[in-house]
Amino acid sequence: MRHTRSSKVLATFALMLVMTGLVVHGQSTTCTVTFFSSLIQLIPCRPAVVPFSPIPPSEACCTALRALGQPCLCVLVNGPPISGVDRNLAIQLPEKCNVNFEPCN
Repeated sequence: MRHTRSSKVLATFALMLVMTGLVVHGQSTTCTVTFFSSLIQLIPCRPAVVPFSPIPPSEACCTALRALGQPCLCVLVNGPPISGVDRNLAIQLPEKCNVNFEPCN
């Protein structure tokens, strides 16, 4: 069976979650889902956050970002490295989606 790059990335994320046992915590409020769940929820944003991507976030990405919320986004951008994700592009998602989130520390 041939593995695609995205399946390898997802497997890496799953392994990282199991190894670290991370429970997501936000800044002013707490994110109530796991790191892995937050990551999965933002899959529609992947084209907009791969390194050197000129692609703007899609409406599906912006909808997912709004549903995820600022505390969970901050956990993702401040958490362990995510293969194939440019953190600088990820931190720009709220502005590009016209979502009023406080900046992540």
